[in-house]
Amino acid sequence: MSNVFFMGLGGGTGSGKTTIAKAITEGIPEAWVAIVPLDSYYRDLKHIPFEERQSINYDHPDAFEWDLLLDHLQQLHQGKTVGLPVYNFARHRRLQEKATVKPRPIIVVEGILALYNEALRVHYDLRVFVDAQADERILRRIERDTQERGRSLNSVIRQYRETVKPMHEAFVEPTKAYADIIIPEGLNQVAVDLVRAKIERVVQLRQEVG
Repeated sequence: MSNVFFMGLGGGTGSGKTTIAKAITEGIPEAWVAIVPLDSYYRDLKHIPFEERQSINYDHPDAFEWDLLLDHLQQLHQGKTVGLPVYNFARHRRLQEKATVKPRPIIVVEGILALYNEALRVHYDLRVFVDAQADERILRRIERDTQERGRSLNSVIRQYRETVKPMHEAFVEPTKAYADIIIPEGLNQVAVDLVRAKIERVVQLRQEVG
């Protein structure tokens, strides 16, 4: 995958990964960058009753369809447009429609376990981990899930205690060891500038060649 600059952007839930992704790519032409959210690749559980879907551990690596993500990244590398799954977080299932992602010279894979899967990780040209304090992350998680995903406060707190926190400690936090750059305390401008400078250099070199 050497013809495409792949970046993995991982970190705990509510750490500010989406904000960082936007900050890093700000000012770079839209035609150069595509962001691929790992959240789009939750397995489709429509064959399971809704009550059972509510009890699934969505913070475990097995909750994601890694093979589909790898296949889509390969297609993007080959210059093909892909249809990302659209996931309904309130119902815990995929929708029929797809989100179109066109091939770009720079692909950013963003998600809590973006640095976890080895088959994916080895293809990254840059690995970034976004760090943040646990209390700040849970507050952001509550705000997001209640306002954007139709969840109740009690369900978010219960899920955090039962799966989010232990899965973070078991699977997410250890991926920090794979990071080339760790962005501390969310939107750290110095770290953001370092990552953006690296990406802008890629854009510059490609413009000179092309």
